[in-house]
Amino acid sequence: MKTILETVHERALELWTKEGILDESITVTAAPLSVKEAIGTPEGNDFPIQKGKEKLMEANFRGARGQAFTDHYGNYSGTLAEISELPMDDNFHRAVFVSTTNAVCGSLGLTGNTVHCRDKGPAECAKGVFRYIDEQYGKCRVAIIGFQPALAQAVSAETDVRLVDLDPDNIGQTKRGVLVEGGETSADAIDWADLLLVTGTTLANGTIDMFLTGKPVLFYGTTIAGAAALMGFDRYCPQSS
Repeated sequence: MKTILETVHERALELWTKEGILDESITVTAAPLSVKEAIGTPEGNDFPIQKGKEKLMEANFRGARGQAFTDHYGNYSGTLAEISELPMDDNFHRAVFVSTTNAVCGSLGLTGNTVHCRDKGPAECAKGVFRYIDEQYGKCRVAIIGFQPALAQAVSAETDVRLVDLDPDNIGQTKRGVLVEGGETSADAIDWADLLLVTGTTLANGTIDMFLTGKPVLFYGTTIAGAAALMGFDRYCPQSS
């Protein structure tokens, strides 16, 4: 059975081939952005990128930008054909592919909102998240996968929440009013919840499949922009550009 990433890879390759861009001599680069370049100066200092645990990789394709969060970052330049042949065996290769997919899907008009919001964006994003959940999914208990401070605070203020994160510095701590649980509680949190609010970074780190169990899933963030378009996933990311 194919993984989600394998399916996204297959659909991206089909798209690139159909568009006749796979073998063009186009260079796509992905470079780690500084904290200020990535998100500016948001309210609060507890975003993962501010702690140095993750960085945003950014690909540029025909002037369209696409990003992906990753903890394994660096520079890469190559054609779409070369990128399509990268093994999806580590977080760096996955981040290169995912950011590239976001940039290409943005260039082709298949998705928007591929560049992370900055400054007051996260706070503005959080203001509307529960309204979106209530309108689309009704009253529900929410398991948040991945610690995004503003979203965690906003959702927990309105409904019952469980928060699962992989950062050992967060696990066992109460962050923005929510106890952060470790990955070993994921299955229990999924069973408990009516809705999963999942960071798109799960696509780049290879953990996305464990959260697609049949429960309703709402992804958030720019990392999964292209894949959401290719797969038909629901995504919440109103302040990105």
